[in-house]
Amino acid sequence: MSRPGRATKVSRKNGLFKVTFVAMGSPCELLVDCEREADANALADIVSTEAWRIEDKFSRYLPDNIVHRINNSEGKSTSVDDETANLLDFAAELYEMSERRFDITSGALREVWNFDGSDKIPTGQDVRRILKRVGWEKASWQRPELAIAAGMQIDLGGIAKEYAVDKAAGLAAAETNAACLVNFGGDLVANGAPSGTDGWQVGIDAINRSQGTAQKLIRLKNGGLATSGDARRFLLKDGIRYSHILDPTTGWPVADAPRSITIAADTCTQAGMLATLAMLKGKDAESFLEDQDCQSWCLR
Repeated sequence: MSRPGRATKVSRKNGLFKVTFVAMGSPCELLVDCEREADANALADIVSTEAWRIEDKFSRYLPDNIVHRINNSEGKSTSVDDETANLLDFAAELYEMSERRFDITSGALREVWNFDGSDKIPTGQDVRRILKRVGWEKASWQRPELAIAAGMQIDLGGIAKEYAVDKAAGLAAAETNAACLVNFGGDLVANGAPSGTDGWQVGIDAINRSQGTAQKLIRLKNGGLATSGDARRFLLKDGIRYSHILDPTTGWPVADAPRSITIAADTCTQAGMLATLAMLKGKDAESFLEDQDCQSWCLR
């Protein structure tokens, strides 16, 4: 689907082609180590088209897609296709793994939480009112049929971007042997290292803007990287910082959570899953990460 403002920009610097565009509310880029601009343009079309396809299909902010139909079903059952069913199965798995703290029905809490850096904290009464419409256990999911109560809604944003990165990177790898880095808003997949290097140089955001744009630089040759944190989305009142990572069992931000968790794993989806699960552990994030077979960087 063509939407206004959708375009890619291709440039070259230091021997690499750089493709930039916007999708899923995030700045996106593709870096390609190739010689011909025509090849870079072809990959730009493949990667951006896949990103926009997934955005069109799964964004809760767009009309006439599967998420919109589910959220406006008024309690009736909705039959979904295999791709949507796979994401719902994954979301259900994360719900169990997180002890109900990863919940795709928790998007309703955004009606009272707006993490814009201000000091506007909702009242306990407002949070409790919204919580009546939150809880995956209240949904009926029997593949391929999903039913949620009127007033409830689902939001796949917590898994769709990492999924999009993996899908786009897979399509790029099928098209070329050139080293590529796919980056959708800081969620990454690397397919090979640029010539003459041991990997792509990737920066982990500083948790305080005064520290600059990156707190740590790492090298990524193959696999995925994902970050969960509150560097850009938070509230601050009476010296207390409220992260945008909400615990749907309480309706309030996760207490004592790290400021940032970055995970390297085989896929971006796997990295994102581990980063989110660790963040939901709050003060126990580091001990959770110690038990995982992955590289991680945790900042407080």
